[in-house]
Amino acid sequence: MKQPVPFSPYQKLAITVLALTQFTVILDFMVMSPLGDFLMKSLNLHPNQFGIAVSVYAFSAGVSGLLTAGFADKFDRKKLLLFFYTGFITGTVLCGLSHSYTMLLIARLITGLFGGVIGSISLAIVTDLFAIEQRGRAMGFMQMGFSASQVLGIPIGLYVANLWGWQSAFIMVAGIAIVVALIVLFKLQPVTKHLALKQERTAFKHLLHTVAKRNYRIGFTATALLFIGGFMMMPFSSAFAINNLHVTAKQLPLLFMVSGVSSLVIMPLVGKLSDRIDKYKLFVIASVYMMVIIVLYTNLTAQPLWFVMMFNVLMMAGIFSRMIPASALTTSIPDMQDRGAFMSINASLQQIAGGVAAAVAGSIVVQKTKYSPLEHYNTLGYLIVCISCLTIVLLYRVSKMIKAKNIKRPEVVQEMVV
Repeated sequence: MKQPVPFSPYQKLAITVLALTQFTVILDFMVMSPLGDFLMKSLNLHPNQFGIAVSVYAFSAGVSGLLTAGFADKFDRKKLLLFFYTGFITGTVLCGLSHSYTMLLIARLITGLFGGVIGSISLAIVTDLFAIEQRGRAMGFMQMGFSASQVLGIPIGLYVANLWGWQSAFIMVAGIAIVVALIVLFKLQPVTKHLALKQERTAFKHLLHTVAKRNYRIGFTATALLFIGGFMMMPFSSAFAINNLHVTAKQLPLLFMVSGVSSLVIMPLVGKLSDRIDKYKLFVIASVYMMVIIVLYTNLTAQPLWFVMMFNVLMMAGIFSRMIPASALTTSIPDMQDRGAFMSINASLQQIAGGVAAAVAGSIVVQKTKYSPLEHYNTLGYLIVCISCLTIVLLYRVSKMIKAKNIKRPEVVQEMVV
């Protein structure tokens, strides 16, 4: 096993700041799922309508990412991050002020236009600052934003929603994001080394140039399949837990908290492991494990709370044990001068894939009344298995590309001085 390359003091600071931005963006997106049962009952939504409410964020985020891709490598990445983060905060506040389905859709669209680009900018910064030997651990810490949102954000958001209504959860997210924006402004250094690499193409030509590369397209397709499989169950997770597994609304925060705490332990371990062994092998093992757990979970009936918690912990371990090595592989595909464009397109496909997954799930899942069990939820589990098998094949090609690239030309990483 290889010995991991240690992080510099500034790298530790940078990954902490970026993880905080990810925490708020992920929390804003993820909180829609646990609030699903609240929203469906409060606004009298059918599953397909709620699926649209989730997917409108994803589709607008995808469009925004594609529009941003052409000029993502032409500006200081810190300035881009602050610009889009400010727009994201504005959209989240509007979500908190929504009192109708139409207003909520508009607010989610605005939030997606800005929030969907933040992940790609953060990943481009991580790839600029961290060598491939460090990237698994860096991605592990970035993924901890999801776990932290489950441990702290989602349970607190659900508690606040129980007290003052679902809108208050979005106001809470916006308040946290304002504090994080100030930290980014004053603590993160400019990220501009990519600007030294001469770019003579226009923004549109740079976008076309990035899409035209065959190796990049393989990475894009792998990402799309990875996220379609990963997000298909998510929009209806709380509704399934409440209406099928008989978890109560008051128990829901505890369910998400336990899953999140376990992920906080698992994610750094997986990140370290992915820097020590072959990333593709880890991805395959995690994918097979995840497929088995998901098929079992989606076929569950009413169960004790401890049993549901156990399955959620096992499922989260599988999902994120495949996401970390997959992210480390796909972010290693582009050259430095194309990195911002690649990450923007990649993030767009992630969002669009999530939107497709939510829309497809909404068209498959059926609920006869507000309080009836969800039907056909297990069909989603079988679909995820099929999609995951295709993803394994594509990630194999990505892994081969990365190994060939590293033999040909070692990556030059931006060195930062505190």
